[in-house]
Amino acid sequence: MRVGVLTGGGDCPGLNAVIRAVVRKGVTEYGYDFLGFRDGWKGPLEGLTSELGIPEVRGILPRGGTILGSSRTNPMKIEGGVDRIKANLAALGVDALIAIGGEDTLGVATQLHDRGVPVVGVPKTIDNDLSATDYTFGFDTAVNIASEAIDRLHTTAESHHRVLVVEVMGRHAGWIALHAGLSAGANIILIPEQPFDLDEVIGWVESRFESHYSPIIVVSEGALPKDGGLITKDQTLDAFGHVRLTGIGDWLASAIEARTGKEARTSVLGHIQRGGTPTAFDRVLATRFGLQAIDAIHDREYGVMVALRGTDIVRVSLIEATGVLKTVPQARYDEVRTFFG
Repeated sequence: MRVGVLTGGGDCPGLNAVIRAVVRKGVTEYGYDFLGFRDGWKGPLEGLTSELGIPEVRGILPRGGTILGSSRTNPMKIEGGVDRIKANLAALGVDALIAIGGEDTLGVATQLHDRGVPVVGVPKTIDNDLSATDYTFGFDTAVNIASEAIDRLHTTAESHHRVLVVEVMGRHAGWIALHAGLSAGANIILIPEQPFDLDEVIGWVESRFESHYSPIIVVSEGALPKDGGLITKDQTLDAFGHVRLTGIGDWLASAIEARTGKEARTSVLGHIQRGGTPTAFDRVLATRFGLQAIDAIHDREYGVMVALRGTDIVRVSLIEATGVLKTVPQARYDEVRTFFG
């Protein structure tokens, strides 16, 4: 059997660990041949491939990013895209496909499976917002990076008696902000699931200064004020129709400074959160996902995604995996509100 492997969407610590596990077990236990597709769905769409065997996966376990490259190419928006993919897979002798990605990448995989392409999905999203799995790899790394950054910013905030706003990733779900803010002692955490009242934020800021400490605010890039819409610097859309987020941090800092007279600065962590070497947790989780994904291929169980449930890796349908986003519930946000102000 010949198996194709691709990585789509934003890069993420742990992608290489999945690729390594898939190839190592697939070659040594099942005798499969592997073909890497370059740059996400652009690879099978245009026939862009690279060698993918045991020599190619040596030493990649601790490396961030993906040796296969990635993109946000959406074949469903390209006329004849599905037929081109099916034709290229047939021409290259690919019997099944492993797609490693988030909501958009796996959404395409779901549609391809419905049209007869044998595919297995592996969940990858920094935001940890796929509802069918307890955790996705890359999330733990992002939280650790954000937590360390917030730890370092505390000293600057106190030294200069200023407000520091830390903008982290989180388009529709505030898991990174919630975990990083809680672990690093942020005074205010703002997430997409809970539109915020600027007056209330100002009150928390002033309360913090009254206690002779400087506030640290962690805000998800997709957080919304109650009396306004999504705040961005750029209205450009990607191939999946998503606006490129950033801007809420600067907007919030400017509003706080204007209302309180206190100096406010913004640190946008951006792609720093998804770069570099994965944590031990993410390496282990990604490896386990890869091992189970190739087992699903071996069992000819297609149209599924591997997922973490408790401590077990299970298989769920791709439809279940991509149907509903996993967002921060009210109870979890109420827990952290104890520390606001």
